[in-house]
Amino acid sequence: MPEISENIQVTSIVGRFLEHSRIYYFKNGGNEEIYLGSADLMPRNIDRRVEVLFPVQDKLMIKHIYDDILTYYYKDNTKARKMLPDGSFVRIKPQTGDEPLNIQSWFITSRR
Repeated sequence: MPEISENIQVTSIVGRFLEHSRIYYFKNGGNEEIYLGSADLMPRNIDRRVEVLFPVQDKLMIKHIYDDILTYYYKDNTKARKMLPDGSFVRIKPQTGDEPLNIQSWFITSRR
């Protein structure tokens, strides 16, 4: 929607852990907000299921989630899909010279 949602980016990563965890990141002109949830905000999940969505209020935790989790998820080029304006998704592929990165596998083997 012009002047409302043209700067919204939606990335879906369906891998070993499916896509049940959600991180909603809002920049809000520098007033960052992060919400964590157990499902997407589809009516079926809000109206007919028990799901959880909560704000992260601690500024250090917001920084940690962004710097140490989201930054890495944005680099996934094997399982990530970006939503297009029409609601469809296109798979992200490694660019020439880039190593393929499955972020969920990377977190399992590289992070402690």
